[in-house]
Amino acid sequence: MRDPGTAVNLGLDDAVVLVTGGTRGVGAGISRAFRRAGAQVVTCGRTPPEDTADFFGCDVREPEQIDALIASIVERYGRLDVVVNNAGGAPPAQAATASPRFHSKIVELNLLAPLLVAQRANAVMQQQDSGGAIVNVSSVSGTRPSPGTAAYGAAKAGLDNLTASLAVEWAPRVRVNALDVGLVRTELSHLHYHADVVAKTVPLGRLAEPDEVGNCAVFLASPLASYVSGATLAVHGGGEVPAFLREES
Repeated sequence: MRDPGTAVNLGLDDAVVLVTGGTRGVGAGISRAFRRAGAQVVTCGRTPPEDTADFFGCDVREPEQIDALIASIVERYGRLDVVVNNAGGAPPAQAATASPRFHSKIVELNLLAPLLVAQRANAVMQQQDSGGAIVNVSSVSGTRPSPGTAAYGAAKAGLDNLTASLAVEWAPRVRVNALDVGLVRTELSHLHYHADVVAKTVPLGRLAEPDEVGNCAVFLASPLASYVSGATLAVHGGGEVPAFLREES
């Protein structure tokens, strides 16, 4: 198997790429993958990393901050070629007892924020000769039951649908695709599950590495996927082993 950290020429040299929430976890893996592909990577978030180069402070739930972010990127780099809507997530909470405000905030971060970022980015990309590409980081929670994170799963299901709709509205100049991501080994994954135990439920027998998710995002943003738009790519190691097979083993 190719090392996920191996550089491959994918036609993204000097492309300007924004990765929201791109400083840790899956977002950091996505940022590394684009840098290996030769892109100029810009990240944003609410908490500055130790290395603040090419980082902009931004709460992607706030339209005014998104406007300032996109304007700052265009002013500094002259263009915006790719956006990866990675910022998202949700703490576990039972749907029956979580507050209306909790549900609202989860949907706001995981569905409305990507829409707002994509909307502002599209306005720039439509004016560029080369257009642009948007990749939404979604989740397998949007395609299966998501007990304990119901609002999150519902928001990700909406993000998948949003991806398909925007791909039609913004074609042909802007391509829009999504990644439905499964279990990933990050610095925080131990807070949600025991990696070695959960890995046994995945056909490939392990969790994804953040850089592997990043490589998939790079592919969808690259010229190699020039005829791919409105697609949702499953990045889940084969999904989940059916329960009846686990019982037999």
